[in-house]
Amino acid sequence: MYFLMICRHGDQAEIAALRDALRAEHRAWVRTGGDGLARVLTGSALWDEAGAGIGNFGILEAETEADARGFAEGDPFATGGVVARITLTRLADGFRADRIVPLTEG
Repeated sequence: MYFLMICRHGDQAEIAALRDALRAEHRAWVRTGGDGLARVLTGSALWDEAGAGIGNFGILEAETEADARGFAEGDPFATGGVVARITLTRLADGFRADRIVPLTEG
């Protein structure tokens, strides 16, 4: 199954510095798919009109929604307090994932 994951970051003043401190761990989590919970097909940061980071998104492939949620909730951005809200939306069964080069190793 494929999912659109949207992670909205908190808006506290210290979030940008916390995000910067956790970025290497976050990227490692993405590369491994959360130790195999999901395959990350693509993703990026989300920005507001002024160019400030407000979140991140990803398109995930996972066996179950529980695995996709485990990936999202286990991300160092989530466990480290950057993420304030996670939304997962299942994509259509006909989603053309073959057109995307995955970010996850393997």
